[in-house]
Amino acid sequence: MTSTGTMTAGTAVASRATTTSTRATTTSKGNAVPAPSVPLPPIDEPQRLAPSEARELSRAFFERLAVLEEGTPEYQYVRNTLIEMNLSLVRYVARRFRSRGESTEDVLQVGTIGLIKAIDRYDVYRDVEFTTLAVPYIRGEIRRFFRDATWAVHVPRRLQELRIDLARAFEDLEAANNHDPSAAELAAHLKLPEDEVREGLIACNGYDTDSIDRPIQTAGKQQTGLVADLMGSTDPALDLAENIQALKPHLAQLDERERTLLRLRFGAEMTQAEIGKELNLSQMHISRLLNRACTKLRKGLLAEV
Repeated sequence: MTSTGTMTAGTAVASRATTTSTRATTTSKGNAVPAPSVPLPPIDEPQRLAPSEARELSRAFFERLAVLEEGTPEYQYVRNTLIEMNLSLVRYVARRFRSRGESTEDVLQVGTIGLIKAIDRYDVYRDVEFTTLAVPYIRGEIRRFFRDATWAVHVPRRLQELRIDLARAFEDLEAANNHDPSAAELAAHLKLPEDEVREGLIACNGYDTDSIDRPIQTAGKQQTGLVADLMGSTDPALDLAENIQALKPHLAQLDERERTLLRLRFGAEMTQAEIGKELNLSQMHISRLLNRACTKLRKGLLAEV
């Protein structure tokens, strides 16, 4: 009994020492050791595994990946299988970005890059779930894609991130109040200054653009003309109307003779000589009176600027 007990204890200690030694030599991928003899379970369609099954199988594949030499066929097989098994994580994270208006396929491809980075950096012996590392990597890669590649106009990063917060706040407030929230309501909801929220709303206009040369379409049928045809242009008559309204209070401050001179010169379009004959004044005197009236009006208008 004593001999058998001693052998059993010795076997357990040796087994534990072997396990510890194996872990110590495989934590660094630079010093790879031969793969363990235990075969990996065959997986015909890794992408169709349920998330719970993929999570259980991933640990075995990660343990094998840690002891394989990079570049070998078996290393590539194990790594590719891990990628395919965990694509459900990419789809899970990508669903949060489905309202951004970008192609789902593009978002999934970018998220897969984050998944690959997580697989290459994961250490199976740290007793941390792979999803704990993978989800932030995938989310960060997708956010970087939206930040750097989807904006039509380059804006500062803080405004790009503010756009995401504004979009979520807009949906929450619209659902709660049944109307489009104002800048003040958005600012109160996000606990931000109203000026910063207004700046973010203006920056949102640079997220995507549309060509003014595209055809006008209504109810799926193309119509004649372009979007540019619907855009307004500067109307000189509007500037004239604004100037007249601005001059009215200053014209009222002129005396009767000055208003008469201006009416004859610019309303009836009479020459200074004709005005002189009409008022029995010399042309030179008429010129001085007109210059004085125009100077008064000019000073009054410039004082308002």
